[in-house]
Amino acid sequence: MVKSPVVTGISPKEGPPGTRVTIRGEFLGNKATDLMGLTICGCDCLLSAEWKSDKKIIARTGAAKGKGDIIVTTRGGGTGTCTVQFRAYYETIGPMKESAVWIEESPMQSLAWGRRSLAPTGYTQEDPLGLSNEGNEKKFPEDLRDLFPDGSGDLSQENFTPGWFLLENHHATSFEDLKAGLSYLRRRVESQKEGQLSFLKSNAGSVIDQLDTLMTLRDRITQDNKVHGKEPVRQLDVAIRGSIDASHELFKDVLVRKEKADATRAALSAMSRHKFLFCLPNTVEKAALKNEFDIVVNDYARVKNLFGKTEVPIFRKVLEEVDIKILAIRQQLHGKIKEMPQGVEQQKKMIKALISLEAQQSGTSVAGKLKIDDPAWDAIEARAKHLEETFLKAYEQYSGKESHGSDSKSRTDPNVTPVRVQFCEEMTEIAASQFPDLWRLGQAHFNGELRGAAPPKPGNFKRIILTAIEQFCSYLRSALLATSSAHRSLVAVVSAVKGLPAWPSSSPSPNFLITWLPYCLRYVRVSYATLIRLDLPNEALDIVLKFIDELRLYCMSTILKKANERVKKLHEKEQWELSVTEFAGATSLPAKLEEILVEAIDDAQVACLTPEVREGTLLEPQSDGQRELSKRFQEILTSFCTVIETLALQRSDEDPQQAPMLSQLIGFPAALLQQQMGNGDKREWGNPAITWEQRLLCCLSNCVYCNRIFFPKLGNLFKRHSFPVPTMAIENSRSTINGLFASLLEMYVEHKSDPLVGTIEPSMYLGRFQWDQVGPSEKLSPYAHECLDNLVSVYSEIFAISPSLLRPILEPIVQTVAEELARLMTCVQKFNVNGALQATVDINVIRDAVRVYSNETAKSFFVEALDAIPSVPESEQRTFETVKTIKNNIRLQIMCLQVVDP
Repeated sequence: MVKSPVVTGISPKEGPPGTRVTIRGEFLGNKATDLMGLTICGCDCLLSAEWKSDKKIIARTGAAKGKGDIIVTTRGGGTGTCTVQFRAYYETIGPMKESAVWIEESPMQSLAWGRRSLAPTGYTQEDPLGLSNEGNEKKFPEDLRDLFPDGSGDLSQENFTPGWFLLENHHATSFEDLKAGLSYLRRRVESQKEGQLSFLKSNAGSVIDQLDTLMTLRDRITQDNKVHGKEPVRQLDVAIRGSIDASHELFKDVLVRKEKADATRAALSAMSRHKFLFCLPNTVEKAALKNEFDIVVNDYARVKNLFGKTEVPIFRKVLEEVDIKILAIRQQLHGKIKEMPQGVEQQKKMIKALISLEAQQSGTSVAGKLKIDDPAWDAIEARAKHLEETFLKAYEQYSGKESHGSDSKSRTDPNVTPVRVQFCEEMTEIAASQFPDLWRLGQAHFNGELRGAAPPKPGNFKRIILTAIEQFCSYLRSALLATSSAHRSLVAVVSAVKGLPAWPSSSPSPNFLITWLPYCLRYVRVSYATLIRLDLPNEALDIVLKFIDELRLYCMSTILKKANERVKKLHEKEQWELSVTEFAGATSLPAKLEEILVEAIDDAQVACLTPEVREGTLLEPQSDGQRELSKRFQEILTSFCTVIETLALQRSDEDPQQAPMLSQLIGFPAALLQQQMGNGDKREWGNPAITWEQRLLCCLSNCVYCNRIFFPKLGNLFKRHSFPVPTMAIENSRSTINGLFASLLEMYVEHKSDPLVGTIEPSMYLGRFQWDQVGPSEKLSPYAHECLDNLVSVYSEIFAISPSLLRPILEPIVQTVAEELARLMTCVQKFNVNGALQATVDINVIRDAVRVYSNETAKSFFVEALDAIPSVPESEQRTFETVKTIKNNIRLQIMCLQVVDP
């Protein structure tokens, strides 16, 4: 069941008719149509009611008076109740009160009888009791309207009530003062009555004169009636009518002259009023000369609106002259929008003016004399052509400089910027400054800002953009990427863009550009960032991105090529300092290679390998960048191997062409050995003191060190920079260094074994020695002693440089010695008993001394040599004792050769 509405509040609580009140309560309806009735103080206020919610209604009070209830009636709840009341009253409109209706204001009467004041003395009435209002400023606490419902406290009202007046103005005045005021009021009334009498007494003469004048007028009128009859005004009427006719004639004459003057004045006024139209031809012409085309457009639009449909001949003639001027201005504008160079905003301004003028001039007699379908597209083509010509002009300027040899100074002085780098900077500046204008002009055309009568051509504009970017990249590619692929790419563009030349083929090799390529890459990247900010389509940006990737790849390649050139010259910096603690015998040459590689990788990282906006990683797996890096890195390592080979084969005139003689016949130079042993701790020699054999041993050590440690360690350089490790290049280089090691080892072994083996037979048969004439002896034969001394000498030379090379070198030398001994024993025709015993002892001592460095082949040769010696019965013990005694005598040599892991 819907509850009855209840009014619990109203604001304000009192006011005159028309007061806007806010009524608050409960159950005042769920929607505006639920409100069926609203009365305030018994007056219907439904028409002014505005339903806001079930708890709020806004309305205006009606013509009610006094206190009353606020009753709301709803559709479902019926007539409601209220807990508050509203007091309505009528407001007295005084002279200073704003009112929405007219209030008749009568002038204030002074208390002096029969007199009007010449000017109002003010709107503030003085107190009739003559009392002051001091102390009566506060409002009377009770509502006087409730006490005097039909009265008023205003002296000028008909329902004036003295009680209201006294309570309102003198509720705080004492009774004695009120009595005094009453006496004052009585005196004033008495004085007014006496004032009327005294007025007549003082003006008695004037009153009598006025009465005499009236009597005289009455006598004259009576006399005239007797003389002229009772109609004395007929003659006067005739005279007056004659005067009226004469005045009419005069008025007509004056009126004719006035009409002529008005016509002349109207003509002059019309000319003055339409001065804008008559001066417009000259005005638009002057504005066009000042390039103030917006004024031309506004003035032409204004005159078309004002006089476009006029039938006045003079106006039509002036309009035709204006149309001819506008046609000439359109032709002028069409030429100006194609003039270059100029700012894109100025160009857009002129295009808008041209489009507006053409639209306004359509339908006129001269509109068909000039038809411009799409001025914005003409401006786009003009700007694109200007961009192409600017590219070509820059190319001709800088390629001409290089062709005439003006760039020769930059090839020798690194501080002078090469012509190609200047060309790159100029081209990127042109692209960064002019291309955005071309793009913004096209965007303004296609978004409707500069659209003309013809439909837009997005396909053609896309072709213009792509062609301009391709030209930009092709010019830079021909100047900076001096490779066959770059020239092939340029030729492809030439076939599409007629007249696009290539960089002069007579230009020298661009190796001098290596140090400047990072700067060129920076210029191109700045231009690319400018194009990205223009929000170009990806197809256009990919052209520049592809060129940047090519330039980055070429930059990386040239940096590594430069590093390769430095590596090729490392043999000049070899000091033969054995400073590698990880591997004895290795020099500082690999460390110098590492320094070059670190510097090259850091330079490449900074210059080209770090990707920027929208750029990808250059060294992606299976990418051209990774293949190029692996290729260049392998070239560097191959060049390093070549450096090692060059150092190994480099022999001065002072170096012996064969190994020095050891022992008596091929002995090791004692002075050199002492110097070598004296410097054994420092492992450093000056170039004049280093022999070729020692340098060769250092190169062999470098080969082993690079193969085992250094080359695999180079992968960490790439890992530190998060680059893919060129594993294939490292493995190929290890294979190359192994091949070099094998060839150098064979060279050293041959260099050492040939003289050593060649001395065995001469030493064996020294002094016409014959094996069938040997006497008893318990000593080692001289040839065997010399052979062991020679092996120890070679051992000491290797050990002084790199102990790790002992086995690779001594094993083939020992094998050659064993082969030679087997050959010599096999060639002996006859042994006596002592000779057989001596030969057996010699072979056994040599075999036992070199057992550590004997391979299976050498051991088989030693067995073959012993088998060639005839056996002596019951000689094994004697032979064993002799061998033992000899080995004890030469234990130092044997100890030297018995070190398994030196």
